[in-house]
Amino acid sequence: MHINYKPDDGWAADFIPFYWQGEYHLFYLKDFRDIPKHGEGTPWCHLVTRNFVKFVDYGECLPRGTVDDQDLYVFTGSVIYGESKFHIFYTGHNPHLRKAGRPEQAIMHAVSDDLFEWKKIPEDTFYSPPDRFEPHDWRDPFVFWNESAGEFWMLIAARLKEGPSRRRGCTCLCTSKDLKSWDVQEPFYAPDMYFTHECPDLFQIGDWWYLIFSEFSDSCLTRYRISRTISGPWITPEVDTFDGRAFYAAKTASGEDHRFLFGWNPTRADGKDYATWQWGGNLVVHELVQRDDSTLAVRIPDSVLNFFETNQSIQFNQGFKASTPKDGIVRLNGPSSFRCLSAGNLPETCMIKATAVYSEPTKGFGIMLRTSEDFEAGYYVRLEPHRSRLVFDSWPRPGDCPHMVELERQINLQPGKPIQMILYTDGSLCKVYVDNQVALSARMYNHPAGNWGFFVSEGCAEFTDVHLSIP
Repeated sequence: MHINYKPDDGWAADFIPFYWQGEYHLFYLKDFRDIPKHGEGTPWCHLVTRNFVKFVDYGECLPRGTVDDQDLYVFTGSVIYGESKFHIFYTGHNPHLRKAGRPEQAIMHAVSDDLFEWKKIPEDTFYSPPDRFEPHDWRDPFVFWNESAGEFWMLIAARLKEGPSRRRGCTCLCTSKDLKSWDVQEPFYAPDMYFTHECPDLFQIGDWWYLIFSEFSDSCLTRYRISRTISGPWITPEVDTFDGRAFYAAKTASGEDHRFLFGWNPTRADGKDYATWQWGGNLVVHELVQRDDSTLAVRIPDSVLNFFETNQSIQFNQGFKASTPKDGIVRLNGPSSFRCLSAGNLPETCMIKATAVYSEPTKGFGIMLRTSEDFEAGYYVRLEPHRSRLVFDSWPRPGDCPHMVELERQINLQPGKPIQMILYTDGSLCKVYVDNQVALSARMYNHPAGNWGFFVSEGCAEFTDVHLSIP
């Protein structure tokens, strides 16, 4: 049983969430990765869930066009209800059109009466103004009703025509009164930072506005900005990301006073650790929580937490210079060395919960996953107080690197203060949450099975309230 959704005959890329009458409609880009069998192009498919652990897949809803059509690849967009209909605004992408002197990308339109049967409206297609924006980057429309302006707004991932190539990315603004004709305005957000701002999203919580986008020039990450007003200025938080490299193209939806972030965990080429990340993978859902200082924290959704309801007995049966736990407390003391304790075999799909406390000057501590009997191979979810970070590590590693590249998150830790750690595995996927504030996604391929437990590097740490559970 897997909870991180993917289609049986392919992989899922960008998710387009829409909340309606108690259900989350998750439209997604389907990647078959098999052109000889399925042909070229990408359609939209339609997934419905109430709890992010059980899904109903209604299959294809926006078919791809032919090699001569603008929407051979039906790429990312948004869903909105307005003018007595449901509307999808999406990207029509066709790389073959460039040879004919035509733009690769355009904004396209489809309508529906029920969210399930959709009709494309080709005559509503529009392109980037060639005098202001590059013609082949005009995608990912996000449409919403701006109450104060009395009109519909559309945010688009675009690129300016001037400036250093990798810094021309901007969030473009278009406006409309009727959801059919659109006027291109001045850029909504253009910081001269990234190649492009993919998958823009905008929402308000209380007195603050939040702008989300994904970029692949500095790092492949989903980032956010905050502002007191919808028109900016947009402030960059100290930590402006939600997850690491294994989480991308995230967009949000809100229902019943909770807002969730929907992204995907990419696969790796050939199913091997350290291989190239690929486009598309499995659904990942985080819950967003506004902190007192207006920044956003990330926590595990309650429905996912409750999915792992069957507690398993834990037998600490093996270790390296570590004592057997007493009173349910795992104590690891290695002031100038490494210590670890195994808790037995790790189920393929499971959740681990524990509370950790460390003392100065501990260099690292955390949870081991799928380790070998001699602890020479496996994965390590490691907290590093002296570097203020959480990392996902493995052994053996190729080359000279301190952990899996880009699988790290900034986090402030204090000695003596309890730290809640929650992680779950789902096949090759691993999701880590610390203190309901920080999330880190990863993949685990090279070691499909093994033991789990706790470790400390050059220091002392205790682990209490330890639980292992399965669905």
